[in-house]
Amino acid sequence: MTGILNDLSTPALADAIKANLYKFFRYFKRSPRAEVYETPHVVRWHTSLPHPWFNGVLSTSAAPDTADQIIQETLAYFELRNVAGLTWWFEPGLPMADWGERLQAHGFRYDENTPGMAVDLSALNDAVKTPPNFTIASVENLEALKEWTRTFIAGFKMPEAWEAGLFDLMSDLGFDLPIRNYTGYLNGKPVATSNLFLAAGVAGIYFVATLPEARGQGIGAAMTLTPLWEAQQMGYRAGILQSSELGFPVYRRLGFEKLCAMDHYYRQGAEHDD
Repeated sequence: MTGILNDLSTPALADAIKANLYKFFRYFKRSPRAEVYETPHVVRWHTSLPHPWFNGVLSTSAAPDTADQIIQETLAYFELRNVAGLTWWFEPGLPMADWGERLQAHGFRYDENTPGMAVDLSALNDAVKTPPNFTIASVENLEALKEWTRTFIAGFKMPEAWEAGLFDLMSDLGFDLPIRNYTGYLNGKPVATSNLFLAAGVAGIYFVATLPEARGQGIGAAMTLTPLWEAQQMGYRAGILQSSELGFPVYRRLGFEKLCAMDHYYRQGAEHDD
């Protein structure tokens, strides 16, 4: 874990929103089943989960003279591993124009549709009502992680065939901080998931999913609040996340504000969440 971010200005938080995500991608190197490769210009990651979020590249410098070669080699690398869809991100403050022109020439498309959001943890709106028979537990072992994985896949309507790849990756990432997973139970049945990742000085919230039949009861909000409360108890001052269209009004009610767009380029595969 890095030092806690005390600068809660908009520019500092906007950078932290992105930096937390990129540190999460780098954290994949903890898994022996993931491949994470870093050069002075890019970081590249590949996992067995065939989704663009889990296979991608982060530019860490301005586009060098060899940028086209880097892109070509990257595409060849993923093609060899039968990965059709991938994302290409940029460190905060990095000029995107030169990289962007080259990426578009190689079939990538620009996406700025995902809001990056942050909240001052002291200003959280925690007036959330959930069913009286709803509980949340942290994931502490492999059996609980299997349940968490199955619930997330169903909540996000991902193919069941992806469950094994996600379970393998998350089990390799472990059960100790800076990462922690949570499962929500309604009448004893798992219906929701979330994840806490502590990096870049802030509390990152990921993998928030609720089964369709359990939505509209404040469960998604509770799955977001619980890890944030725990982070606040550890001394963290800000929470961040990248929002889906479905989750945006929920996060706004909790006090999150959109501070940036999670702009990136992507190469279309079988699945891509805009």
